[in-house]
Amino acid sequence: MPPTRRQALSNKTRLSRYTRIGASMRLPTISGIIRRRILVNYRADPEVIRPLLPSRFRPKLHSDHAVAGVCLIRLEYIRPKNLPEIVGISSENAAHRIAVVWDDEMGITREGVFIPRRDTDSALNHFLGGRVFPGEYNLATFKVTESSSQIDLSMRSHDGTVALEVRGSAHSSLPESSIFRSVSDASAFFEGGSLGYSARSRSEQLDAIELETKDWRVEPLNLDRVYSSYFADEKRFPKGSVEFDHTLIMRNIAHEWHVAS
Repeated sequence: MPPTRRQALSNKTRLSRYTRIGASMRLPTISGIIRRRILVNYRADPEVIRPLLPSRFRPKLHSDHAVAGVCLIRLEYIRPKNLPEIVGISSENAAHRIAVVWDDEMGITREGVFIPRRDTDSALNHFLGGRVFPGEYNLATFKVTESSSQIDLSMRSHDGTVALEVRGSAHSSLPESSIFRSVSDASAFFEGGSLGYSARSRSEQLDAIELETKDWRVEPLNLDRVYSSYFADEKRFPKGSVEFDHTLIMRNIAHEWHVAS
C-alpha cells in the first residue's frame, strides 16, 4: 500500500548529511491547484540508474526495471495556506525524477523520488528555490497548447542543457509494451512517491519536500511524440538501457507542499 501522509512524514529519516534539508528552510504549508500534471515515465536498467543516485538511495523496481521520468506540472494559486487564492502565483515546471527506496534508522524501507534537476518558467521560483524553499530551479521556456483531451508541450532550458517535447491525447489504457499491467497498477506505484529529494549545486546536501494531494486521480495519455534530452543522452544512458514506458496525466487537483527533512 502507498504511504499515508503521516507515514510519508516519518520519512524524515535523518538520511545523513547527503539527504538532509537546510535547517533555515522552515516554511508554512504551501497550497494551490495542480491544474495539469503529466508524468512521462521510462523503464531503465537498474545498474545504469544506481550511479545517478546518492549512496543511501537505490532504485525502486517494477518488473525488475528501475523507473524514471519527467514530471511536467502547471501550478496555480500557489501561496501560504492561510492566504486567499488571489495572492497566489502560477508557473510551469519540470522535474526529472527517479523512483527510489531507502532504509531508515529503524531498518524500515521507505520510498520517494530523487530529483536530479528542476526547471521552471517562474523567475520567482528560480530566485527563491534552494534559498527560501526547497529545490533549486533552472529557468526554462515552456510552450503549451492544450485542450481537455490533447496536449502539446515543449520546454527548453535557458542554460541549453535540457530540452523536451510531448504531444498526445487522452486514452483509456496504457501501451501494451508497458511494464505496468494496468492504470491502477501504475497509479499505485507513483502515488507512493510523495516525498522528493532534490540535488543541490555545489553541495552533497539534498532538499526535501512532500506533496500531499487532496485527491489522487490519474488517466493514461497516449503520446504521438515524446523526447527528453536527459534520457536521450547516451553518455548517461547507454543505448538500450532506457526506454519510454507510458504517460499519465492528472488535472485540477488541490494540493499542499510540506517541507520535509
